[in-house]
Amino acid sequence: MKFASVVVMILVVIVALGPEKWQPRSGLGWQIDHFVGYFVITAMFCLAWPRPFVVGSALMVAAAVLEVLQAFLPDRSAYVVAALYCAAGVLAAALLAELFIRARTGKASEAKK
Repeated sequence: MKFASVVVMILVVIVALGPEKWQPRSGLGWQIDHFVGYFVITAMFCLAWPRPFVVGSALMVAAAVLEVLQAFLPDRSAYVVAALYCAAGVLAAALLAELFIRARTGKASEAKK
């Protein structure tokens, strides 16, 4: 899962910094694409590295950096709102992962009593 997470992140960087036509679109709007895409990526990373707040922080920074780097590309532009949608997807997945981790470890510690 760790290898797959890294591969997916490399693909995100390639798609984000490549030509605009490389970007896959769902047809639901770029807002949904950004939110759901980063939600899924964060969930995948949290399965590989079960430290949601560390994973979430790193992915939020990565999303912001990728958005800033798009300002330097000829067919792209940086858009703060896009970075916020990415961060919202990351935050939602990280909080959900933390909730599941706490629930699982809480039940495990209750079973030992």
